[in-house]
Amino acid sequence: MAPPRTPRRRTRRTGARLLLTTAVVVASALQGGLAGASPAGPRAVAGVGCGTNVGRVPLDTTYNPATGRYELNDPKRGNHKTYDMQNGTGGSGTVVTDDDNTWCEGGRQSDAVAAHYIHAVFWDYLLEVHGRKGVRGDGKGGCSRVHYGRNYVNAFYESASNCVTYGDGTSNPARPLIRIEVGAHEMAHGVTAATAGLGFSGEPGGLNEATSDMVAAAVEFRAANPADPGDYLFGERIDAGGQTALRYMDRPSRDGQSKDYWYAGIGQLPPAYSAGPANHFFYLLAEGSGPKVVGGVSYDSPTYDGKPVTGVGRAAAERIWFRALTLYMTSTSAYRSARTATLAAAAALYGTDSAEHRAVGAAWAAVNVT
Repeated sequence: MAPPRTPRRRTRRTGARLLLTTAVVVASALQGGLAGASPAGPRAVAGVGCGTNVGRVPLDTTYNPATGRYELNDPKRGNHKTYDMQNGTGGSGTVVTDDDNTWCEGGRQSDAVAAHYIHAVFWDYLLEVHGRKGVRGDGKGGCSRVHYGRNYVNAFYESASNCVTYGDGTSNPARPLIRIEVGAHEMAHGVTAATAGLGFSGEPGGLNEATSDMVAAAVEFRAANPADPGDYLFGERIDAGGQTALRYMDRPSRDGQSKDYWYAGIGQLPPAYSAGPANHFFYLLAEGSGPKVVGGVSYDSPTYDGKPVTGVGRAAAERIWFRALTLYMTSTSAYRSARTATLAAAAALYGTDSAEHRAVGAAWAAVNVT
């Protein structure tokens, strides 16, 4: 198929779009309980669904006695709601409902199930790993919207509504843009907007895009979903124009456009490409350099100076980058200031004499940021 056209950014949307031609947690134990003010009102219930690209998954939903139906409304996660846009492009659409709370009817419902589940996975990751309540940190769940437009090959996050929206992709065959890494990537743009406020161009734009890739990988690994296992590839199950994936964190240049190492002027590239050195840094910090197999996937990460880098594990890498993003980076942070921010984060978390602090310096040197 021909590469999809990247849609024009709208001013109210936050975060770079999922650039499909170049780019783009299992839910916690479910508990029942009253969500309304009285037994006669809506109540939280535990359901199960069969979702596009995610398989059979647990769902937190709400039973509405006024309609006698169950709704994709998650009271455990800020009353997050999932809507069907009915292939329109305006408004929120219609809240998706079901008659028996077993959401396995297929068709359009499968996409809604996946989107609802992906939000739960993302929310749980933020809360349980970083102590953050939702994208904006305010405890509000926002929404997910599926079936946006017709043959819309993209996904995006809007700050104003706190909603992530998914297109259906190409129609023959249908390739809906609903995957764990896609949803996590887009919602991570919302986290970045609410914290560092990184811009969308120049080196800050590359760091913004890389942040979403890092969080997407972290969430996907933590989900441990058999239908979509974690890896350091982005968009590996989306039509990638003949490639294995849209982006490769161990060696970003494998996509033919992204850069493995920083150089003066890298900020002139589109953010999806200038994100390469930061993605490479994150992989090296987590896993180290050279050939290895992680989760059944083979990687081989080079270094700018030819020196080996020893990784400190994904958990430490996630914590270091997230702390740097939320406490030390600003809207104008570029690569060298990101290095300073992550060194400060590693020092605060692990100490200046720690293996983690030394690894941050070594990983940045390995992508030519010193």
